[in-house]
Amino acid sequence: MDEKCVRLSVPAEATFARPVRMMAASLAAGCEMSLEDVEDVRMIAEEGFVYACATGADLVEASFSLAPGVVSMEFSLGSEDPDDESIELVRVLLAAVCDEFSVSDDGFALRLAKRSGSAHGE
Repeated sequence: MDEKCVRLSVPAEATFARPVRMMAASLAAGCEMSLEDVEDVRMIAEEGFVYACATGADLVEASFSLAPGVVSMEFSLGSEDPDDESIELVRVLLAAVCDEFSVSDDGFALRLAKRSGSAHGE
């Protein structure tokens, strides 16, 4: 499969976390990932969206890149620093489940990836 990209624009409101995670899970299933990997991608997408919402954005642009064995996500971030205590658990979860977890150098994009078959925390 060639790399495919799906983009989604979502208001930065908690009520829109479900469509983001469902889209991610559907895309991961379409990449023939295992059930465990699909669940990880679903959780990563939701937590990434929560992180993006905590940055004061009005709208979150989510991009899902699909390649053989990997689902990558990028979430646009607002200009506020999400350093409050409520986002700390999100950071811990993302660091534990993602194969890649980073914020762009300019601070306006959250980048996440999950590889098929990779173990948690490795």
